Amino acid sequence: MRGGAPAGGHVASMARMTETKATTTWLDAPEDHDYPAAAAYLQLTADDGLVADVVARLHTAETVHQKAKDLLRAARLDLLPEDNAHVASDLHKIEKGHALSPILLVRGDIGSGLPLVIADGYHRVCASYHTDENTDIPCRIVPLHADGAAR
Repeated sequence: MRGGAPAGGHVASMARMTETKATTTWLDAPEDHDYPAAAAYLQLTADDGLVADVVARLHTAETVHQKAKDLLRAARLDLLPEDNAHVASDLHKIEKGHALSPILLVRGDIGSGLPLVIADGYHRVCASYHTDENTDIPCRIVPLHADGAAR
């Protein structure tokens, strides 16, 4: 990066993001279809009984707020680009003023090196980041096991 200008089309991309920044609005509670989506994702790495328990606890968990940049870092996930089909769809919803559903999370464990799991809402986190990485995102977060043990 010589002369202070980024390479490639980065300048145009940054200009577009600045021009189209919209405020992300959020629903008060996750939508009903978010829970089966979270379960389908979690079933890739956990047995059905544990998944059912985690999802049941997500239904009743208190909503907290976290920043998009912190969620991505804790989950060790890359920011998806604006042109990813699902991110673009969520960005379109944001631009139209449609509220997004809160994010469903399974707490990581720093002691054992387990990252945060975004059980549902990865694309919404990325879309929110593209509008403002410091936006407070409503989340429901539970530990993997009801007793809070990492195992």
